[in-house]
Amino acid sequence: MATLLLVEDDKNLRHSLSEFLSAEGFKVLEAEGSNCARALLQEQPDLVILDWMLSGESGIDLLSEWRREGRRNPVLMLTAKTGLVDKVLGLELGADDYLTKPFEPRELLARIRVQLRRSQAPVVSFLSHSGIRLDTVKKEVLFHEMRVDLTKMEFLLLKTFLENPSKVFSREELLNQVWGYENYPTTRTIDTHVLQLRQKFDPTFFETIRGMGYRFLGAKN
Repeated sequence: MATLLLVEDDKNLRHSLSEFLSAEGFKVLEAEGSNCARALLQEQPDLVILDWMLSGESGIDLLSEWRREGRRNPVLMLTAKTGLVDKVLGLELGADDYLTKPFEPRELLARIRVQLRRSQAPVVSFLSHSGIRLDTVKKEVLFHEMRVDLTKMEFLLLKTFLENPSKVFSREELLNQVWGYENYPTTRTIDTHVLQLRQKFDPTFFETIRGMGYRFLGAKN
């Protein structure tokens, strides 16, 4: 049985979600605020459902603290914020997925199951290709033995490419696989992140396939 930590200061919403998720077979730990969430995190929940707008200390501050401490529990953010900047901020600070209120409980359930499948998949410690060495545990990347600083989404996008060399990805596939949901505001997000990877590595590694998307070629023999 997977354990979920639900951090939500709306009592009615917290209780209704807890009842729904418990009926779906999860053990649910409830926290109204940040202090209780910190204490319950010691029980090593399999996933955290975290409200952005907690009273007092915000959920996004709590998430930033956990990531700085090296905690890797999957985190699904709940929020009334709908702006692109807010979504990007949440993901860049370490959220694994993002759900905007109001939402259907069944959609939350589907996203939880996706994140649990990802977190329980066998871990490959290193990916290596064309002078790039990506450490999936330490979240570090070297290029010809020199460290390269990447944002979280750049790291995940590069990881996806390295796991699938020569595979052609559409922009929609990359958004869904890397960002974790299908209805991201714009596919230009992918173009921007591929450009950033080209600037940090050899630009010829990342090929644009007209009318289709991108693929990682790596060094040419």
